Amino acid sequence: MKHAVIAALGAAVASAHQHGHQHLHHAKRDQSTPVDVVSVPGPTVVVYELNGRLITEDEVQRGLQNGSLVMASDGQLSSAAPSSYAAPSTQAAYVAPTSSSSSVWIEPASTVVLSSSSTVEPSSAYAAPSSYAAPAPSKDTPQSYGSSSDDDDEDDGNHPGTGVDEDFPDGELDCSHFPEDYGAIPVDWMGLGGWTGIQQPGGFMGGFANIKTALTGESCTEGAYCSYACPAGYQKSQWPSDQGATGQSIGGVHCKGGKLHLTNTAMSSKLCMSGTDKVEVKVENKLGQNVAVCRTDYPGTEGETVPLNTMPGKTYPLTCPDADNYYNWQGGKTSAQYYVNPAGVAMKDACQWGSDANPWGNFAPMNLGVGFSNGRAWLSIFQNSPTTDAKLEFSVELKGDDMSGSCKYSNGQYCSDTGCSSTTGCTVSVGSGTATFVFS
Repeated sequence: MKHAVIAALGAAVASAHQHGHQHLHHAKRDQSTPVDVVSVPGPTVVVYELNGRLITEDEVQRGLQNGSLVMASDGQLSSAAPSSYAAPSTQAAYVAPTSSSSSVWIEPASTVVLSSSSTVEPSSAYAAPSSYAAPAPSKDTPQSYGSSSDDDDEDDGNHPGTGVDEDFPDGELDCSHFPEDYGAIPVDWMGLGGWTGIQQPGGFMGGFANIKTALTGESCTEGAYCSYACPAGYQKSQWPSDQGATGQSIGGVHCKGGKLHLTNTAMSSKLCMSGTDKVEVKVENKLGQNVAVCRTDYPGTEGETVPLNTMPGKTYPLTCPDADNYYNWQGGKTSAQYYVNPAGVAMKDACQWGSDANPWGNFAPMNLGVGFSNGRAWLSIFQNSPTTDAKLEFSVELKGDDMSGSCKYSNGQYCSDTGCSSTTGCTVSVGSGTATFVFS
């Protein structure tokens, strides 16, 4: 079997982050590997080459993040998943509670894909780059990071989701046609023709193996599973029953015979579905700037690419999956995870794979956990650890009906009925009515 290999050219190998929030540090280069190194004055420049084509570090990071690339012992990156592959757990396996009083939100476990000779050193330390000045906590004047035009006018930049309740014409649309007339919303900044992610399995061994994830500029082609975002209040309904052989998740419609096909007709004949109707979950922005809230594309590439741009003075539905009627990962119920970005960060910058140069994207300071099981919604506010210890400069509080307790983040502290902590998040359950994450 032929594997694509990315060679890191230069005197250093760049670090990257897995979506399991681990820090992947520099790997030792095998001294027997021939490398041409030229010493010149100034900083070292690291470039990456894939099959004769230069690719960006962001593309390398996304490949490491979604499991399509792994770090080998010789300092190279390969798309061949090693036997020691650890299943990604960015999405928490949702453990159904036995009673409302004993339920606990299970936060994502830390896992990483590595060859046996590589090392991992988890760290929660956030090294602020010189260009970033950590803002002082303030609810009145949130720090601005610069916003795009879709954040500066009355239009929030969110796609309305045309035809979201229409049945999808299974097997009729060309794979080159992004189905935004059937509820899918285009995420153009990903450079994938509107798709949030594209996965191309390379074989089947009790599950899909050697899964290649498309890079910017590629498209939904024959054999690929093409994932998409849905409008606020809706979530993707399509994923194949066959998943990754070593724990990877696969999501979206299937390009087969040049046409787009549904992959989960038992779930829905539509591309998008609502969450539970037992509890209404919302997010309200009382700040003076936009706040991008980005959901993990799961099942799929697991990037934080499903966008919701909340604007000042507005309230939006936040999809709460019914864990008993949604995606199961290795027999476990799953929830939704949302990344809360600093105020003023443009949606196109926030809702994609990022880097530690800025506290947004997968480096956003905060996560929200949202799911419904055993008759109650389980809602969490927690630090995006160990990826970062950066803090939001505004408050986030859960308010609503029939809540089991309190949960609020303010001035760097997560507070509940039992006290406050700078690291430990909080969780409440809600049996009925409405619960709202309020930004203020």
